[in-house]
Amino acid sequence: MKLALGPLLYYWPRETVLAFYREAAGWPVETVYLGETVCSRRRELKLADWIAIGEDLARAGKEVVLSTGELLESDADLRTMHAVADNGVFRVEANDMAAVRALAGKAPFVAGPFLNVYNAGTLRLLADLGATRWVAPVELSRDGIAAVVAEGPADFETEVFAYGRLPLAVSARCFTARYNNLTKDHCEFRCIDHPDGLALDTQDAEHFLVLNGVQTQSASVHSLAPFVDEARAAGVGILRLSPQSRGTGEVVAIFRALLSGAVGPGEAAARLAPVMPAAACDGYWHGKPGIVSDWGRVREHVPEMEERP
Repeated sequence: MKLALGPLLYYWPRETVLAFYREAAGWPVETVYLGETVCSRRRELKLADWIAIGEDLARAGKEVVLSTGELLESDADLRTMHAVADNGVFRVEANDMAAVRALAGKAPFVAGPFLNVYNAGTLRLLADLGATRWVAPVELSRDGIAAVVAEGPADFETEVFAYGRLPLAVSARCFTARYNNLTKDHCEFRCIDHPDGLALDTQDAEHFLVLNGVQTQSASVHSLAPFVDEARAAGVGILRLSPQSRGTGEVVAIFRALLSGAVGPGEAAARLAPVMPAAACDGYWHGKPGIVSDWGRVREHVPEMEERP
């Protein structure tokens, strides 16, 4: 089983991003996904910058994949998607059917989680178009993944979102801008003030969601650390770890130790707890509401409420 570092979902300053991937070059992951997938207004790095980072990571022995956007809304978004699809250097993760069309029959590609593949028939269709790997939707359960793998194309790679705040939805509206009483087109790039997203609590002060620009995430941190053996039995070959602003290197090291057998599920969960930005969840894996956890909440985290400007 391999480890993959998923695309960066947050808006970080340019130098922070560059430093993050310089450090990632030394982490024990086989694959690194690069690129802006959430919001086209985030322009700290351009495609040439991502390719340069990818070349450095490739020299460090990593498989590099460039990811396309989740929601394409304009001609500029389409041009960016086509530039990524035609990069000519790295394999591409398609997160939109327009990207699938751009890649079909031209180059092998990864079917990203936002294509929402829930059955083997759809997976076979994507395989006929050139997909060689799929990333299961975050809501798909262990049993659902196993069924798709069993009935899907042979020799096809399966990857699951194994750690991080769940990217639940993407919207044409920007909720971070709305929170700051700004319009989407004049957002002042406020996402950069929230390196792990902006916590949204219920009126009962229960952590519920995290706002990340146009993306809505879970407040809890999805972790499959206790269920690696189940994932392997379901046919999963790659675990995706989602970057967070602090402690990603430790998260990678813990999962690597878990895969090698150096630590067991209990010790892995205990070592993850101090570096997780919120409590753990794993409900979707068991076919339950995503916010719950069969493993138990390894750590209750209560970040301070941010004052509305």
